[in-house]
Amino acid sequence: MNPQAPDYPRLNFPPIRLRARQRGDTVEIWDALRGIYLVLTPEEWVRQHLIAYLVTTCGVQAKRIAEEYAVALNGQPQRADVVVAGDCGEPLLLAECKAPEVPITDRTLAQAVRYNSVLCARWIVLTNGLKHYCWEYTEGRYEQCSDFPNLAANP
Repeated sequence: MNPQAPDYPRLNFPPIRLRARQRGDTVEIWDALRGIYLVLTPEEWVRQHLIAYLVTTCGVQAKRIAEEYAVALNGQPQRADVVVAGDCGEPLLLAECKAPEVPITDRTLAQAVRYNSVLCARWIVLTNGLKHYCWEYTEGRYEQCSDFPNLAANP
C-alpha cells in the first residue's frame, strides 16, 4: 500500500525515511522508539525528524531517547515531547516540538523552562522543524547556544 502522505513542508533537518500506512483517511507512521504506529500530524513530522537528527548528527543512542516524557508540574501531569537521558538516566536534553506553522516564541521557551524546573536537563531545544533554538543551563541560568550540543561527548 502506498499511503497518501500529507503535504508537509521540507524541514531544516536532513531528509528521513518513514514507514507509513493508510488507515481510512489517516496516515500513520511507525515510531521505532515506541514500537507503535502513530497518526502523522505536523508536530509528529517535526518530532520524528528531530529524533533522527539527534541520533545521526548529535551522537545520541536511540535507547536514551524518551518521547512524551511525563513531567509532574504543580500536581498536573504534563508531557515533554522528547527527553534524552544521560548515563545514569538523568535528563540531559529536553526538546519541545511544534508544528512547522507554529512560531517558536517566548511562550514556547517558558513552557520548556517550566518543564525543566522539574527535570533539570542541561540543554533545552525548541523546534518547529524550520527554526531550531538551543539553550544550555549552567550556573543557574540559561544561555543560548549557536548549535545543537554534541551529546556523544556529553553522556
